[in-house]
Amino acid sequence: MYITLKKDNGVALLTIKQPASLNAMNAAMLEEMGRVLARVEADNEVRVLVITGTGKAFIAGGDIGHMEGFTTQQAKEWSELGQRTLLTIENMKNPVIAAINGYALGGGTELALACDIRVASDRAVFGTPEVRLGMIAGFGGTQRLPRLVGFGLAKEMLFTGDHYDAASALAMGLVNKVVPADELLAYCLDMANRIAARGPEAVRLSKEAVNRGRDMEMQEAFRLETDLYALIFSSEEPHEGCRAFLEKREPKWTSN
Repeated sequence: MYITLKKDNGVALLTIKQPASLNAMNAAMLEEMGRVLARVEADNEVRVLVITGTGKAFIAGGDIGHMEGFTTQQAKEWSELGQRTLLTIENMKNPVIAAINGYALGGGTELALACDIRVASDRAVFGTPEVRLGMIAGFGGTQRLPRLVGFGLAKEMLFTGDHYDAASALAMGLVNKVVPADELLAYCLDMANRIAARGPEAVRLSKEAVNRGRDMEMQEAFRLETDLYALIFSSEEPHEGCRAFLEKREPKWTSN
């Protein structure tokens, strides 16, 4: 078992537990992660997912011993497996927070990029060092990274394979926040609980609007926003939210 999953009050915590290998990815880990993510997505009680690692690493990349002997076909299947797993994270209906506790290299940076919000420990280290091994990023990094930090910085990271500390990652917009290592998980769980307390359908549709709209022309994206704004009024959620505000009480959400 590579992964543990705990759930409390609408927040699920997925922890990667292979500290001896710095949580390096292999096919078995990705397949197990896919199964765990499917369980989370099917669980209507979960409103936010937090992903973290154990020990010194979030994920310190792919297992090099696993990749060393790849044929062209095996490399293709490995890339497809990684992309499929990370797309599952990106496309989950509920928000996903990456609590980046340590080394997030290669596939670790790529997994973080697939999450909605990234919070880094002050001990975190980022990078896409595949070129040092004569490879390129294969789990979506060449596409997500420039969309997040811009093409110039993304090319610098992808071409040099250099490592970047948490402060540098924050400055380039790779992460939302840097916190002391011993406060990381508490900070992320607090954020997750605040999100879980909001209108669940409103949060989901906000994520859908951003994810679907980012590659649309602006006018098309505005139409998408209008459609989703109207859609939520077919539910009780905004009516309860407005009533609660006017009555000066906390809302009682009924949607899951």
